[in-house]
Amino acid sequence: MKKNRLEIEYSYDFELLGLTTSAKSYKLAWELNRSLHIRLAKKADLVIQARSYQLSYSFHEHESPVNTMRLFRNKPNETEQSRNLLVPEYPHNDFILMIQGEEMLSNRLHQQLRNIPSIELVAFIPLDALKSKDNFIF
Repeated sequence: MKKNRLEIEYSYDFELLGLTTSAKSYKLAWELNRSLHIRLAKKADLVIQARSYQLSYSFHEHESPVNTMRLFRNKPNETEQSRNLLVPEYPHNDFILMIQGEEMLSNRLHQQLRNIPSIELVAFIPLDALKSKDNFIF
């Protein structure tokens, strides 16, 4: 008997930016709100079921009619699971900014993020080579 394997191809209609900063998530969200004139609000944690345990990641979200922005903490909330990053391919990024919708990344947004004093590094994360991009499908 031949087995059929179900293969699902997702449409990744978002872009990711990696942010390196020493600021806490609430402070960074406040700075992004002021700089970008948005309203990031704390949401319930994103829970990812791993092999034998669950990981939760805190995040803030801003929704508008045009787009959605989510600011994820790259490290899980559980201190004993700190090696299980949301985007393990980029361990130097403290936060991941997900932009979804009509207004995708632009040079203007990139420059605005660089002008925030607490952000040390802003880097585009290419989805093509990212193995953990399925973590952002929910």
